[in-house]
Amino acid sequence: MDQFDIIVIGGGSAGSAAAGRLAEDGSRTVCLVEAGGSNDRVRVKTPGLMPFIPKSSNYRYDTVPQIGLGGRIGYQPRGRGLGGSSAINAMVYIRGHAFDYDQWAALGATGWSYADVLPWFKRSEGNERGADEWHGGDGPLNVMDQRWPNVTSKRFVESATALQLPRTDDFNRADNEGFGLYQVTQKGGERWSAARAYVEPLRARANFDIRTGALVEKILIEHGRAVGVIIRRGRRRETLRARGGVVLSAGAFGSPQILMLSGIGPAAHLREQGIDVALDRAGVGDNLQDHIDYVSSWETRSADPFGDSLGGTWRMLKAIFEHRTRRSGIMTTCFAEAGGFWKSRPDLPAPDIQYHFVPAMLEDHGRTKVKGHGFSCHACVLRPESRGTVRLASPDAAAAPAIDPGFLTDDRDIATLRAGVRMMHRIVDAPPLSDYAGRDRYPVDLSDDAALDALIRSRADTVYHPVGTCRMGSDADAVVDPTLKLNGVEGLWVADASIMPRLVSGNTNAPSIMIGERAAAFVRAALAA
Repeated sequence: MDQFDIIVIGGGSAGSAAAGRLAEDGSRTVCLVEAGGSNDRVRVKTPGLMPFIPKSSNYRYDTVPQIGLGGRIGYQPRGRGLGGSSAINAMVYIRGHAFDYDQWAALGATGWSYADVLPWFKRSEGNERGADEWHGGDGPLNVMDQRWPNVTSKRFVESATALQLPRTDDFNRADNEGFGLYQVTQKGGERWSAARAYVEPLRARANFDIRTGALVEKILIEHGRAVGVIIRRGRRRETLRARGGVVLSAGAFGSPQILMLSGIGPAAHLREQGIDVALDRAGVGDNLQDHIDYVSSWETRSADPFGDSLGGTWRMLKAIFEHRTRRSGIMTTCFAEAGGFWKSRPDLPAPDIQYHFVPAMLEDHGRTKVKGHGFSCHACVLRPESRGTVRLASPDAAAAPAIDPGFLTDDRDIATLRAGVRMMHRIVDAPPLSDYAGRDRYPVDLSDDAALDALIRSRADTVYHPVGTCRMGSDADAVVDPTLKLNGVEGLWVADASIMPRLVSGNTNAPSIMIGERAAAFVRAALAA
């Protein structure tokens, strides 16, 4: 039986940050437990090989059939291994809008306003532009401008500007409205995951134990306190003890799943699964929110965008050689190279639509090959009203949870998405992007609400930002309090996107890392008290 001061469950975006910060000063022993592997692979570290990331690095979850999507089953990729989803994502560095965090504080997440979280974003960030009022320059998470963006991505931004839409060179000030090229979490031409930022630099430390290939079966609760975890490595079970406590960072799907496997969750559901109830917490697994996203694509005669052709394949082979020898060139692409934030109504406090522009034709999350060259554009609803749940599908920790995002079950969401899709088409139809004369692969009468809604429901899916299933707040029903401590259990903190009371207006990787940073500070303070 191994003993540590702190055990961190999950080496994803938040877990890597929390574990690294807790271990860095050497004053306490920390064990990081991760179900996947190290992700130290060329296909993970090379940005342009993102479509070819191995299955072992991705849980590849499915949803239950979605009523709002015509009964379709949605796809939910989630990172597996050190770095978590920061090892498989599009590397876009976005924090969200100041409104998001001020709203959290107003909802009872005391100490999480924008003014409160900004210093923690800056602490985590090593922006190659340097430090300023909004940015950190020497944090572990390397953030940089794209150096070889596709010309098609630049034309997307110019087309938005032609429509008098605002242009920005920085989406990470308090207000993110505008269009431009995204900054990315890369360093030296390679993906810079949270694990590369926070975990790998400490791997040789005597006080830091990194255990990969370790599936957590349950958290041990004794006399109302978290005292360790039971893990499975291959066919062998091990018990790890924690003198100070446990930090759960398994993500919006994994954290509620592990809590329920440990007997913490909705009592009736746990009994249905044959699990003894340690603590009846109805909020565990509720409040699931995700960015519902519609993507369309246009085929071009021009070979400027990436594409599946003889010439396109030869260009990629040369690019792979260049990247392997110099870490430069188009294989540094994040694919979602450009985008923007737009208000569908002028009276809104913050943009409610985000665009991701991809200089390639995408189909079914990139899982289906499309012949030829072209480009795609995503439009997603930033603050959805639809809510869903995560539940156990089995008491086996190795089984996938039952994921029900409830996509487009609130009519306000499809009305917002409808407006976003219409603006997307206006941008594509404006010069210079219109100069490509792209063929719309999914034509529709944009003036016909019913036809557009039917197309949206037949094609929309996640843009990979699930949150909210272990909601933070000050009320009795909140799963965790504003210090991320689980209500009702001592020595147990939750630190990942699951604690967000509301979904942020943007990508969730940078906010998850910020949450991990803050969790480490809360745990250090609790242990020192």
